[in-house]
Order: sequence, then structure tokens, then C-alpha cells
Amino acid sequence: MRKQRSQEISQEYKIMVVDDEEGIIDTVTALLTRSGYWCKGFTDPLEALEELESEHYDLLILDYFMQPIHGDEVVERIRKRDYELYILLLTGHKELAPPVSTLKSLAIQAYCEKSDRTDQLQLLVESGIKSIGQMRTIKQFQDGLNSILGAVPKIYQLQPIGNILEEILRQILPLVRGEDAFILVDELPELLDVTASMGVEPVERKSIFCGIGMYRGSVDSFTSMLDHGLMEAVGRARTDCKLTYAPEGVVLPLHDEKGQSLGVIYARNVSSEYGIKLLEIYAHQAASSISNAFLHSLVNIKNEELYETYAQLKQRYMDTVEVLRLAVDAKDEYTRGHSDRVVGLSLQIGRDYGLSEAELEELRVAGLFHDIGKIGTADDILLKAESLTDEEYEQIKRHPTKGAMILSAVSMFESIVPVIKHHHERWDGSGYPDGLSGLDIEFNARIIAVADAFDAMMSDRQYRSHLSFEDAIQQLRDGSGTQFDPDVVSRLLTLLERDPGILDTIRQ
Repeated sequence: MRKQRSQEISQEYKIMVVDDEEGIIDTVTALLTRSGYWCKGFTDPLEALEELESEHYDLLILDYFMQPIHGDEVVERIRKRDYELYILLLTGHKELAPPVSTLKSLAIQAYCEKSDRTDQLQLLVESGIKSIGQMRTIKQFQDGLNSILGAVPKIYQLQPIGNILEEILRQILPLVRGEDAFILVDELPELLDVTASMGVEPVERKSIFCGIGMYRGSVDSFTSMLDHGLMEAVGRARTDCKLTYAPEGVVLPLHDEKGQSLGVIYARNVSSEYGIKLLEIYAHQAASSISNAFLHSLVNIKNEELYETYAQLKQRYMDTVEVLRLAVDAKDEYTRGHSDRVVGLSLQIGRDYGLSEAELEELRVAGLFHDIGKIGTADDILLKAESLTDEEYEQIKRHPTKGAMILSAVSMFESIVPVIKHHHERWDGSGYPDGLSGLDIEFNARIIAVADAFDAMMSDRQYRSHLSFEDAIQQLRDGSGTQFDPDVVSRLLTLLERDPGILDTIRQ
């Protein structure tokens, strides 16, 4: 029944066997040892009681008729100080067995008759161990809840936001028996309104980082540990507003009473179900305390240290995403430089629309990172020279969503996340991932879709040579009003007719 334990003895549960017959002790301990349990036998119940006073045991297998005292008296003495010990009573005399009322009054959890067959005893031991495990989980959960209740006053104290974040992490780790965690939070949107009312130019919401364990230290050390899997998990937790499993841990979203995302908590090496449940409960309290801290900071808006930390995080995260982008380009010599060329074409179109410098910068960043989600696509699919199978094409179609999740990890990209996600939508609604159509597709996504497709047509690929300039122009015309926004196509065609040298400049 427990073959997986037959090769080694586990000390997760300690079992005591008490019987005044040496042969019974030998039989039961041999059975338990073969099943992988640690156990110890006693023929003298008084010695067993002394042992129980100094050592912890989880389960007691106890004979009823013994000398110098019977099993019921042994249990009475035990129950005066210990109500948690699981007791399985054995008897070889069915007609003299204690009544059910005695079993209940002494809180004896199981009863078994002695027999040459050990199946029933083994099943009862298995059942007892399961019950003990469940009780452990309940106790751990209760302890965790008590810890949360004790921590709440500390995290609600009005103090610098950095102190609150670190206190939150210190309280979290014991709940999950972990050592490593980090928290990423955004300031409240209300702060932007207050900043604007004070005559300070509004900027995007600011993200702040705090780590503990392996993530303690500077923003530089934090971003160096990020990989695309963790970044995608963080973004997904924020976007879907629910717990998300990362490669080595779990990400919990933090949101305010309105359901608006405040950030995330990541805890590494969390596996137990009860630990995850505790994290979810604690995350609600943590989010409230963070909101409270930010609201308090309204009276002290110019927190130079906070803004400096944000600036470092922004730059380092941008650097990290840029490394991922270059890694995507480096995978395929045929598409190397593609993102830069898409940026060049997109900016030409954007200037023709009369976009402001801030709007052009947003378009530039979106163009640079539009294919960032391909970092999670297998090389044998990206580099395949033959036609893709339906399954492989479905993998490719996931890259806009993956890219959006990676960039959703911090709030500074929130304005371009929809552009990344929807740059493969089509004007007629037949694109992916959401089947948007017409003006429902973000303006910048419509620009990038045209620039992306045109550069792809003008570039060699593993499975075909590049199209001629004339054929690429014709493809744009054919796709106008179905695949592409007709106005964006018209503007690009006009730009190319007016100055064909634009392409040479962009492709240098």
C-alpha cells in the first residue's frame, strides 16, 4: 500500500507501540517499518508514559489489557495534558473490549482487534496518519491566521512606504516557510491628480520595488534575476487580478477596494495549499495598508527618495526588456533589426498624423517591444523553414498576449500594453487574440500592424525571399480595409511615393 516508503524510514510522523507482549511489539513495529514509518515499542506502559512526557509522538498504538495498568488508565493520564495525540486501541478479547462510551469519553480515535491478519491495523494506521496530517494543516492555518491578525497593526502604521513594504514581506515569509520574496507596487492614480493640482506636470504611475532574501538589495540585483517566465507571470497576475503560478513560486495581485491593480507580491518556493491560502488572505490586508500609506503620502507628495527609487526601477526594467528584445532579434538572422525598422516606419506615419513628441515616444516604445512575446516561443518554431502546423501557428499567435503580460509587470508600460497585445488584430475583425475590428483596435496598434507587415514583406525569411517593392505595395493595397486600417495604408503609400528614400534611411 505504501510501496513508495518501503525503501526509507520517514520521521515526519512518530509512532509509539505499547503492548506487554513482546511478540506483538515485534510484529507491529516490523509492519510499520516496512511501510516506511518511524516507530518505537514499549512493553511497560509506565515507561511509555515517561517517554511521552519528554518526547513528542503523533500516533499511539495501545494494548487494552496490560500490566501494571490497563490501556484506559494510560489514556486517562495522557488526556490530562495532551488531547492531540492520536490513539489507536488494540485488544485481543473482543468480549472484554471497552464500550463505545468509554472510547468517546477518552477521545480514542480508533479501535482494532488483534488478529493474524494485519490489513485492518494497517488501514487504521493509514487513516490515522491522514487525520494527523489534516490536523497539522488546520493548526498551521490557524497559526498563520493568528500571525496575520498580529501583523495587521504593524502594516497599518503610518510610516514611509518602503518600511511598510519591507514589513509586509517580513510577515509573509513565515506564513509560507520561505526566505525569498519581493513586492512591486504602484502609487495610486489619485496622486497624479494631486500632483497636477500642485502645478507639477503629470507623469505615468510610478512603480516601487522592495525585496527580501535573495531579492534584497538594489534594483540592479532585482532586475538581473528576472526572466521572461517570471515577468509574464507578474503581468498576468496584475491583468487577471488573480493568483498566478510562476516557474519557482506564486504571484499574488494587490488591488484596492475598487478592484484597481496596485501591484503584486511574489513568493518563491511556495508549494503547500494552506500557505497559498494564507498568502491570499494576507494580500488583501497588505493591499489595504499600501493604499492607506499612499493616501497618507498625499500630504508629502515630494518624496525624493521614493522618486529616485522609481527612476532606477524604470531604467533597469527598460534595460531588462531591451535585452529580451535583442534576444528575440538574435534568434533569427532574417528578422534581425526588424523591430528597429518597424519603429522607423511607424514614426514616419505618426509624424504624418501630427502626433506630439510624447505620443511619438509612446509609439516608438511600442514598436520596439511589439514582438517581445516571441522570447517564450521555441526556436524550432520561429526558425522553421517549412510551413507551420496548426498547433505551431497557435503557439506563434500567443506572442502578442505573452508580450502584453511581460510589459504589464510594471505600470510604466500600461499605456502600450494594449498596443502590444493587439498589433495582430485585423481591420475586418479576423485577427488575434481578441478579434477586434475597425476603430476598436488601438490607434498605435493599427500603425504598427501596417509597418510590421510591410517590413516583413520586404525582408527575407527562412521559407521565402523578400517581395519586390512593387509587390509589397500591392499587398498593402490588397489588404487595405480588410487586414489594415485603410487610412494608415493610404498615409504610408503617400509617404513612400513622396520620398522613396525613406526605406533606405530606415533600413540602414
